[in-house]
Formats: sequence, C-alpha cells, structure tokens
Amino acid sequence: MDSVRTCVGCRARAPRATLTRVVAVGLQVVVDERGSLPGRGAWVHDTSECVDAAIRRRAFGRALRVSGSLDTQTLQNHFQRNG
Repeated sequence: MDSVRTCVGCRARAPRATLTRVVAVGLQVVVDERGSLPGRGAWVHDTSECVDAAIRRRAFGRALRVSGSLDTQTLQNHFQRNG
C-alpha cells in the first residue's frame, strides 16, 4: 500500500508516487529529486497550477515551518522546464 500525502497547492490527497517532495535549504525551496534531503518536506503535484497556488497561498512557508519570505524561483524554474 502506497503512502498518501496532501498537495500543498490544491490540498488534494494523492499517492506519494504522484507528488514531488520539496524542502527548504536555508530560505530557498528546492525539489528533492531522490527524496533523501534532510528536514521537513512538503508535497506538491508536478503541475505549474499547484505550484503557483501554493506560492500564492504561502503554503510552502507554513508546510515547511519556515518564517520569513522563501525564495521559490528555483522551484518555479524546475516546474516550467519539466512541465
């Protein structure tokens, strides 16, 4: 049985295999390609709509428990390049 996670963008529950894990490295949000980076992770669908919704709602900061403004440019570039 596959683990279920919630997308921080659309708030829909989905199997872990269909979502992408992101973590905060300093104040920058990066994609955890291998799922092995340390720290608290957040899960998001691999679509620009979910990423944009999470950024607009400031969901990454809450999910990753980081205070202050997060740099999401690397994350946006990753999803635009792969989307």
